[in-house]
Amino acid sequence: MTSIEAIAILVAGVGAGAINAVVGSGTLITFPTLVAFGFPPVTATMSNAVGLVAGGVSGTWGYRRELVGQGPRLRWQIPASLCGAVLGSWLLVQLPAAVFELVVPVLLVISLTLVMLQPKIQAWARQRSSHEAGLSTTRLTLLTVGTFAVGVYGGYFTAAQGILFMGVMGAILPESIQRMNGAKNLLALIVNIVAATTYTLVAFDRINWAVAGLIAAGSLLGGVLGARYGRRLSPNALRGAIVVVGVVGLWRLLG
Repeated sequence: MTSIEAIAILVAGVGAGAINAVVGSGTLITFPTLVAFGFPPVTATMSNAVGLVAGGVSGTWGYRRELVGQGPRLRWQIPASLCGAVLGSWLLVQLPAAVFELVVPVLLVISLTLVMLQPKIQAWARQRSSHEAGLSTTRLTLLTVGTFAVGVYGGYFTAAQGILFMGVMGAILPESIQRMNGAKNLLALIVNIVAATTYTLVAFDRINWAVAGLIAAGSLLGGVLGARYGRRLSPNALRGAIVVVGVVGLWRLLG
């Protein structure tokens, strides 16, 4: 890894931490960056998941006020996210690298599509938030199952899991965007912690720790900046940058 690559990865980490706190698709910055520099996809995913834990902590802390009052619902979502992440991480470790290399371009395309559709997802969530508060047993069950499914996805491939969380919650919960964003940050952090712990325990030698350290340092700062200033940034500009970098990473994967 050259000094220029190290600086680029550090900067990508800052961007990913900020974007994760606000939008929820920062992996689409760091993962394609690592792939573009020649890191194998599985190594890139594991190193990225380990590094982004720091940004998840700072981003979640920055949105801590939005979490007030969500405890009764999160008592169901947190275990579901935890169990899903364990299964997704296990799949990544157990399945051959060739399977991941075959599946990840499809997941990347889906993730980029979700990024582009995010305004519609947010509009849908905003419309749902105007409904009366209250959560039936059926809706709570759907929310728990949906959270588990996103956890599986996030444990296997973390890109755009935040947007998936927002989509699931927006379809079910009568909550504001910012409160759902706070819950999203917490749930995504749980997935990343589970994934990072699993990879460290069972695939320590497949993680590039220099890369993970650079992403951790960058994302820690990015999470703070995202939570503080993220609402002032243009969502369209963020989405545009994510899509461009994601397309470059996709081209590098398929090239």
